[in-house]
Amino acid sequence: MTIPVRPTSLDHVALWVAERPALAAFVCEHLGMHVIEETDSFTLVGVDAKLGKLTLFDAEPPRERGALERIALRVNDLDSAVARVPVPVGRDDGVAAFEAPAGVPLALVAGSGRDYDVDHVVLALREPEAARSELERLGFERRDGVVAVADRHVRVETGERVDAGRPLLNHLALLVDDARALETGEVDVEEVKDAQNTYAVFVRGPEGVRIEYVEHKPGFALV
Repeated sequence: MTIPVRPTSLDHVALWVAERPALAAFVCEHLGMHVIEETDSFTLVGVDAKLGKLTLFDAEPPRERGALERIALRVNDLDSAVARVPVPVGRDDGVAAFEAPAGVPLALVAGSGRDYDVDHVVLALREPEAARSELERLGFERRDGVVAVADRHVRVETGERVDAGRPLLNHLALLVDDARALETGEVDVEEVKDAQNTYAVFVRGPEGVRIEYVEHKPGFALV
């Protein structure tokens, strides 16, 4: 059964990381982001609170990549952006990939819009086609071999990485107008979080990948 809401954006990618301060400093100094919100347990970073973001949660080391192949950020001038990355960068077919602190796999791709907005996420899963079908049921749209929400997408490749119960990927978050619409009994809800600025409902997606449906409350005030 398809979920009863229509996502409007891939809002953020949440990660379990063992080096939160170092990773936050890296993306702020070299990838044009800033700290949008910070608490004792997490740091939210991005170029704008209403664009694609990264949420960094504290976790015990070591962390394993598991299902997360990479997170790609779009930039208008790829060569200039690559020149500002202070670690080795591998370039292949328009993707400039590198490893950030805490072992987080990032990449830069050429694209229009705001520099360092999230462009796409690549997952490595055992059964890609089944995963795409499940993500479609969960609100993504099939498009040219990927599953997308608005101008951001998820690519699912074949892979079987063991995360030993210590994955880097916490969840993928989709922005919706009414997250409470998922609490009807038609969807197997794993968790609900009612925060100051957001209301969020979590479900389990393909091969254990968590999906968050997040609603911005009136007066959403992050910057």
